[in-house]
Amino acid sequence: MDVVVTGAAGQLGSALVAAARERGIEARGLRRADLDVTSPHAVAGLDLGPRTVLINCAAHTAVDAAESAPQAAGALNALAPGLLARRCAATGARLVQVSTDYVFGTAPVPPRPWEPGDPTGPASVYGRTKLDGERAALAEDPRTVVVRTAWVYTGRRPAPGGAGGANGANGAGGVGWAPDFVGTMGRLAGQGVDPKVVDDQTGSPTYAPDLAAGLLDLAELLGVDPTRPGGVLHAAGGGAASWFDVARGVFERVGADPGRVSPCTTAEFPRPAPRPAYSVLSSRAWVDAGLRPLPDWRDALDRALGAPRGTDR
Repeated sequence: MDVVVTGAAGQLGSALVAAARERGIEARGLRRADLDVTSPHAVAGLDLGPRTVLINCAAHTAVDAAESAPQAAGALNALAPGLLARRCAATGARLVQVSTDYVFGTAPVPPRPWEPGDPTGPASVYGRTKLDGERAALAEDPRTVVVRTAWVYTGRRPAPGGAGGANGANGAGGVGWAPDFVGTMGRLAGQGVDPKVVDDQTGSPTYAPDLAAGLLDLAELLGVDPTRPGGVLHAAGGGAASWFDVARGVFERVGADPGRVSPCTTAEFPRPAPRPAYSVLSSRAWVDAGLRPLPDWRDALDRALGAPRGTDR
């Protein structure tokens, strides 16, 4: 099996390439300089074959910036998946298109985890363009597997020379923290900042290496059985949490007082792009497809921050 990862320089793409290497899977990581996924000519020349699984991680993920740059977001999130799916259909390769919880709108009443077949209703440019990308990919190649995920983070980056730890290279100076929510909270904890964090948005925190492992499991299934049908699946961390819950969990795991984190409402922290108030994703269809559910978000946060198991329980 040949795995191709677009967006290989990004958070998920780099985790995928690393995870494939650990499994002994041949993975071609393509960065923006290697392939312009928005160029029909460039994508038409992409070397794929019937044993290839292409995992598309290339995306415009700057949610707020997308509100003022809809064309740029649309090129990466909507146009590119269709082009890649067309190339896969022409070569017999299989496309795995990574998508997002932002495709959903108002939560079911009473709230329950979103299933792949639930009605969509994105409220942001980011969400609309990602949904357009899902539809374009499936229209070009119905064998495409769309995988929606949510609240992806890395937390720490490997420190120079392999050093690390909450009080070491990744501590108060902020060295080693990834520029995501978990990394930001870890950095603030080390800098003595007491943040206010929204407590009225609930979702599925997802550790990038866990998602990468799940996507490779899916790629291996597609490699073993190329006749598996396409469609939409959800893959996200188990359980549910608010951003406030996650922030407190980070503070506790790096040895800071979680009481330093204060709750606030979304209205108190306005952003250009509206956020889904409820975007917990169900793993039922993922498991029914024969795939292992991603670990619970608390366990993942333990591993992301090197904390002892059982913290925050």
